[in-house]
Amino acid sequence: MDETPISRRDVLKGVGAVGAGALLGVRLANPDPSATAIVVAGRAVEIVVTSVSAETVRISVVSADHGRAALVPSDGSLVRDSWGPPAARFAGLDHAEHVKVGALTVHVSADPLGIEVTVERDGHTVQRLRIDRDTGALGFLLGDGPVFGLGEGGPQFDRRGWAEAMISGSDGFQLSTHGSRVPIPWLVGTSGWAMFVHHPYGTFDLTGTEGRFAPTDPRAPLPLDVFIVAAADPRAVMAEYALLTGHPELPPRWAFGYQQSHRTITKPEDVLSVARTFREKQLPCDTLIYLGTGFVSSGWNAANGSFEFNHAVFPDPAAMLAELHALHFRVVLHVVILGDALRGTVRDRCDLTRYDEELASCYWDAHRKDFALGVDGWWPDEGDALDPASRLTRIRMYWEGPQIDRPDERPYALHRNGYAGMQRYAPFLWSGDVHSTWETLRTHVSIAINTGLTGIPYWGTDTGGFVPTRELTGELFVRWFQFSAFCPLFRSHGRTWHLRLPWGWNTGELGPNEVSGRNGSANPDPSELHDARVEPICRTFLELRARLMPYLYSAVREAHDSGLPIVRALWLHYPDDAAAVVRGDEYLWGRDMLVAPVVDAGATSRRLFLPRGGWHDFWTEERIQGGREVERAVELATMPLYVRDGAIIPFGPVEEYTREHTGAPLTVVVYPGADGRFSLYEDDGSTFEHRRGAWMGIELEWKDAQRTLSLRLANGSRVLATGGRRMIVRVAPDHATHELTFDGRPLELPL
Repeated sequence: MDETPISRRDVLKGVGAVGAGALLGVRLANPDPSATAIVVAGRAVEIVVTSVSAETVRISVVSADHGRAALVPSDGSLVRDSWGPPAARFAGLDHAEHVKVGALTVHVSADPLGIEVTVERDGHTVQRLRIDRDTGALGFLLGDGPVFGLGEGGPQFDRRGWAEAMISGSDGFQLSTHGSRVPIPWLVGTSGWAMFVHHPYGTFDLTGTEGRFAPTDPRAPLPLDVFIVAAADPRAVMAEYALLTGHPELPPRWAFGYQQSHRTITKPEDVLSVARTFREKQLPCDTLIYLGTGFVSSGWNAANGSFEFNHAVFPDPAAMLAELHALHFRVVLHVVILGDALRGTVRDRCDLTRYDEELASCYWDAHRKDFALGVDGWWPDEGDALDPASRLTRIRMYWEGPQIDRPDERPYALHRNGYAGMQRYAPFLWSGDVHSTWETLRTHVSIAINTGLTGIPYWGTDTGGFVPTRELTGELFVRWFQFSAFCPLFRSHGRTWHLRLPWGWNTGELGPNEVSGRNGSANPDPSELHDARVEPICRTFLELRARLMPYLYSAVREAHDSGLPIVRALWLHYPDDAAAVVRGDEYLWGRDMLVAPVVDAGATSRRLFLPRGGWHDFWTEERIQGGREVERAVELATMPLYVRDGAIIPFGPVEEYTREHTGAPLTVVVYPGADGRFSLYEDDGSTFEHRRGAWMGIELEWKDAQRTLSLRLANGSRVLATGGRRMIVRVAPDHATHELTFDGRPLELPL
């Protein structure tokens, strides 16, 4: 299929063309005032049809007293409230009506009350909605093939066959193996449709041949506000979701480096020794995270919810933060919200005489003293009781609040709860307090994929699992560490936390014992605490993550521009390959790399599927043909990675932190066998100067038959490095290299 990138500009151009043309000659009110009124849940309603883009239509069922889609309550999920005047409005129906919107046609029928969306070009049905006149519940087609989306957690991989209660937080579904639930009412059908239910909040039943949506509060089924997307190209589906709920913002580059979490800490040396050991061992690490007191007996702060430092651990917070910064670490603090609601923005006035803990501006003010000391980011925990609007308010607060005091610095926050539209505020999300079991690791591969398909690009887990069990061994930790190295969030965290340190499995000691023995929790067998294999393997994947930072950061920019996730279902690029569509145990990392985590104890091989075309084993650079399953032998140090034909992968040097700036050139490896292209993206990694043109994009194109690599400067960008960008180019599996300096002028290199 055509792999021409879909950009934000392309999407917006499409919206403009449709928005102007779709309203010409279309009725804006029902032509027959005597037609039978439409009644849903005992109320007279209007059905309002609005064109959003060539491929998306908005269907709103609103009270006839108002009849305006703009009166649909906003929960903050949509990037805008209105997409212009409606294309049609039906207050009464005696016979079927239809209206053309963009490339689609919407058919409205009276008996039964239903709405069918078809493609104008060939007339095929994309979606058929059936509205229950008594309850306002919505029936819809599931189509052929798997159904993805619905946010983080819950049954995996295909959502079919499950009745989803859309419960947020730790009580959603099997926390120990599937993690916290972040429910998002966005369904993606692999047969070419998607649906976002903006209002009301409700449940999904996908157990039958037809799906069913029902409002959580049966007393308030209206207004009903649904967006239907029709697109054969899965990349266009994701672009439409970004059009509706917003494009992901860019976090700081350091957030994609390794993050080491701490739990029980009893003295300052507990803080400093970990930091110094990372640097002494030259293990790449960007961020140190500290849990709060209350969750452990002795954390960074004085008490649960407090913003006062625990002086037994941080006797001089400013000096200790300065020392950690001198070692080139970022510092992130764990915080909790004690209320059950949050409203407003950080710019609202906070009346200090009567502190309102539900007002974002008041709550954010509590952070600012610590932020002024040099804290770099926040880890807001809990929040399960928050409704969708409050969840978004909190996420927005942690994006906009830091910019009050550091207006040109991209903030960082790691969340456990969220909702549609959260990506606009660049939050990271982790899957909650999962157990250290092989089943948990196995399940989280597909959770990573579904979370990405729901518009949440920056996601990860507690590496090794949060709650230790008897299954927690050096082997499980290594396999989880390998998987986490290919998740956007690369963080180790969990109880008995010394075992989450890369060197923790060969000390003979557990560290602080944080296991209660309840709910299957248990410490590893003592014989596991002398596993010398773990640290060298962790080093390999820490260094690989550092080397792949140019590739990863370019994928982050692509997510920002297109709405595509970083962890990608094979379906996104191989929708016509039935075997690829149903694979939930492997994924694409960006466009060009395939990751197949090893998720079975004692595994000596990994069976995986390679989509059509040629693929190169990342470790050996051997080329094999895809379109089939393969068996890849594995040792503990090996996780199968493959690179597709035509891929151009940029590697950086091994750096201990993302801003080390060794001055070493990039290494660009071309994997031959097909034509290919890659967009390399660079900026300063921390400020918003990229919005003002301070970024560099290099468009690399490989022509396989001619064996030439061409480079050109991306439109709107400029060369940032003094003297140009130095590169060493190699064609796999050859060892011969070619050096060049790209100074912004087009360049063609024969290889």
